[in-house]
Amino acid sequence: MESVKWAHCQKQIAAAIALGSNLGDSLKILEGALSILAKTPGIELKQTSSWYRTAPIGPPQPDYLNGCAVLETPMAPLLLLETLLDVERQFGRERRERWGPRTLDLDLILFGDLILEKPQLHIPHPRMRERAFVLIPLAEIAPDWVDPLTQKSIAQLRDAVNCSGVARLE
Repeated sequence: MESVKWAHCQKQIAAAIALGSNLGDSLKILEGALSILAKTPGIELKQTSSWYRTAPIGPPQPDYLNGCAVLETPMAPLLLLETLLDVERQFGRERRERWGPRTLDLDLILFGDLILEKPQLHIPHPRMRERAFVLIPLAEIAPDWVDPLTQKSIAQLRDAVNCSGVARLE
């Protein structure tokens, strides 16, 4: 069955993911998630951003630690999403409340220059353009990546959002 999932993939594609955590030992969780992804067959971890402390969106909750990573993979987007969700589950992620606190959040932000609208996955991520906690770390490692919907670079998108409430960890 696994070979069938891989049969649809023909070349390595760059994918950008956003990572976040605000429950438990967030730094350890985020580093652990990157370690698991780096050891996952079919995923090559190419770049990681710094970690940023960010104010939460949604109900009252602790601040988040956020960052981004660029991967290369031959996986199809939905298989990569399944892989990310599996890593979330390994760290105890439970989906109870939209924008609620979480041990780990892994979002697929970009997948090459693909535009995809499926019920379970939208690429580019539909809210990335308004989220400084995604754009700041992503611009650190992929400033020239172009959003296929707006044709603006990640750096341009970052420059257009309010970046207050996002502070790089020292």
